[in-house]
Amino acid sequence: MSLKKESLSDARLHLASLNGDLPLLVRILDSGKVHVDSKDKEGTTPLILAAANGHFNCVKELIVQGADPNIKRVTGTTALFFAAQGGFVDIVKYLLENGASVNSSSADGGSPLFVACQSGHVDVVKELVIAGAKINAYMKDRATPLFIAAQNGHYKVLLYLLARGADPDARRTDGASPLWIAAQMGHDHIVAQLLKSGAFVDAARYDGATPLFKASHKGHSAVVGELLKYKPSLGTLANGESALHAAAFSGSLPVCKQLIGAGADPTLKNQEGLTPVDIAIQHKHNVVSDYLSQRVSRHR
Repeated sequence: MSLKKESLSDARLHLASLNGDLPLLVRILDSGKVHVDSKDKEGTTPLILAAANGHFNCVKELIVQGADPNIKRVTGTTALFFAAQGGFVDIVKYLLENGASVNSSSADGGSPLFVACQSGHVDVVKELVIAGAKINAYMKDRATPLFIAAQNGHYKVLLYLLARGADPDARRTDGASPLWIAAQMGHDHIVAQLLKSGAFVDAARYDGATPLFKASHKGHSAVVGELLKYKPSLGTLANGESALHAAAFSGSLPVCKQLIGAGADPTLKNQEGLTPVDIAIQHKHNVVSDYLSQRVSRHR
């Protein structure tokens, strides 16, 4: 559906909303020359602009003058979506009190809860959940709010979602779990909490890579330490590699030592017939190859 061309009055109203200029906003609306929900070419309304920029008084005035809180931009995003993203809890509460749909989703399946989790606004997350936001909802790629919180390292948000019944093992389309993504990103405090909450330690992505494999590949020693407390697989995975192969590839001596200490087999061969020592030599990680060679000698 095509939008009508923006008039000068529309543009002035949008600018007043963007800048939080309440006197100008009231004056324009009172002129009767502009509709309170006038849209620009992206479908953005004055209310969306005011909410996105944290201008509570302008939001309140626009709602009083009849603005619709559920109008969407062409991307499917609403005023509540942007208020949640910005962490403007007063605006979030006001919009919810005035009929904003808490579970309205954007084109990619995101909702106000998703962006609040992404940005780490735990106070906003709480308001949205209390208002009925679906904790185990998912985007088009099946990422959940908990997945997003884990990915971005937002511990307080993660704790709250878990306490309210979020599924710690909900998988994205590619098979990645919240634990997998937290391990990849190096968020050891998130990894520890997910494991404590019952997350499956060997939840593998579609390619067979487990959280331990990914943490080893990235050299995240603190994450590896947390995962090893839950006895993850140290053997050959569905991808034909082991965590020790991954550590050798990345050249992480601390991780290699952790894995060997936990019982990893330094003589294990991958799908190409290569041992971790071979991998370390290939990538010129001399300190790691020397260490692993010593472990192989003792292993025999």
